[in-house]
Amino acid sequence: MSYEQLKKIKQGANKSTNVDDAMKVIEAFGVSAEEFMSGNIGRSYSVAVAGRVGAGATVQLEDPYPKGDGLYHIACPPQIGPHGIVAVEVEGNSMEPAYEAGDILFYSRDVIGVPSEAIGKRCVVEDADGMVWIKLLRRRDGQPEGLFDLISFHADTPPMYDVAVKWAAPVKMHLSAALAHRTTPKQTEN
Repeated sequence: MSYEQLKKIKQGANKSTNVDDAMKVIEAFGVSAEEFMSGNIGRSYSVAVAGRVGAGATVQLEDPYPKGDGLYHIACPPQIGPHGIVAVEVEGNSMEPAYEAGDILFYSRDVIGVPSEAIGKRCVVEDADGMVWIKLLRRRDGQPEGLFDLISFHADTPPMYDVAVKWAAPVKMHLSAALAHRTTPKQTEN
C-alpha cells in the first residue's frame, strides 16, 4: 500500500480496501477490526483506573464505581489497545524496584481462573479472601491444586506461601507514576 493510501485510511477518508489490505492495516496500526471499520484509527482513548492493587499494602478488591468511571482516567498507551483492558494503581512497596506506589498496571479483564501463561509472571491476583495483589505467581512441585506462592521483589517482604487464588492476570504493561497522565475521558473503552 502506498503512503498516501495509508494516510487516507488513518484519517478516515478512505475505507474502501480489499480484505487482505484491511488485515495488513489492522495489524500495522495494532487496532481492532471495529476501530478500522469505524474510522477510529489514531484517536486517543482513555482507560478507567478501576482501583488499587496491593504490593505489600492490603487492598480489598472492590469496584464501587459505575462501569467506566473508576478512580480516575488515564491515557491508554499506544502500545496496547483499550479493548478488554483494566488499569489499576499500585499501593505499597513489596514489588520495588519493579513497581512503585502510584505506578499504573494494565492487564486483560478476560481472565478466568489461573491460566498456565500466568505461572512465573508478574500478575494481578485475587486471593480467596477478596484481597488483590501484584505478585510473581509461582507453583511448587506437589503443591495442592488451586494454591500458589505469591512472590514479592522487595527484600523486606517475605513470600506468601500456599495462597488460594481465584484468578490471576499477567501484567500487559506498566507505566511509572511519573509517566501516568490523568485525563478527562474522551473515548473510554471499559
